[in-house]
Amino acid sequence: MDPKTLLRRAGLEVEGTPLPLHGGDMARVWRVGPYAVKLAENPPPGLFAAEARGLRELGKRGVRVPRVFHVAEEGLVLEYLFPGPEDWEGLAAMLARLHRKREEAYGAEPGFLGTFPLPGRRGGDWTEFFYLRCVEPLLQATWDRLEGLGPKVEALFREPLPTEGPAPLHGDLWHGNVHFAQGGPALLDPSFFVGERGVDLAMMRLFGGFPTAFWQAYQALYPLPEEVERALPRYQVYYLLAHVHFFGKGYLGALWKAISAS
Repeated sequence: MDPKTLLRRAGLEVEGTPLPLHGGDMARVWRVGPYAVKLAENPPPGLFAAEARGLRELGKRGVRVPRVFHVAEEGLVLEYLFPGPEDWEGLAAMLARLHRKREEAYGAEPGFLGTFPLPGRRGGDWTEFFYLRCVEPLLQATWDRLEGLGPKVEALFREPLPTEGPAPLHGDLWHGNVHFAQGGPALLDPSFFVGERGVDLAMMRLFGGFPTAFWQAYQALYPLPEEVERALPRYQVYYLLAHVHFFGKGYLGALWKAISAS
């Protein structure tokens, strides 16, 4: 499908040629007038519905996200947010407000990390929740490629993870999912669930891209306890398993480093 076909199906016909935008590894994105159109070839069922739900959940909690105009199995029609200046302090303030919010319990609808399906889960002990909902499905999917690291991953979650309280999370917060727009920073492409804020911070630390200005501002607004800091490598294991799944054994070294630091 092409961007204009999806716009027509949404009743949002626009003149002009679609302009390709930088997208992620899982989809292609175009700007068509006031809209951003996101499409993927043969996406897993429910992928874009889950993304739209995550954007709406973050928006309800005060995070700036693009408005969702149309959801289909093939793609999304979103508001196009015009680029603006970098504002790392503004991003820190937005995320600190999000992470300070407290929900009734840990919880997740069935969703995705990238295109990898994750089960729904509600409540219970945080360590068990995180392992069963996030880590175990990816561990099973990658076990034969882990070259003996599987049991070491399992052992990481026999000790409890620290808890500060159930908080809403973006869930896949690498720098490519931050958009500095006119009027302030926005978040894109969430893997939304309610968990511990260390999950978001672990992904932000994993591949860099967030400068000292961000971390200084975030720490000033919502300081990170030492026990949460120490737990970040265990959360990074989740994302590194996903990278092994999608991109191969080249990430085993980073996975071993995270295991060793835990």
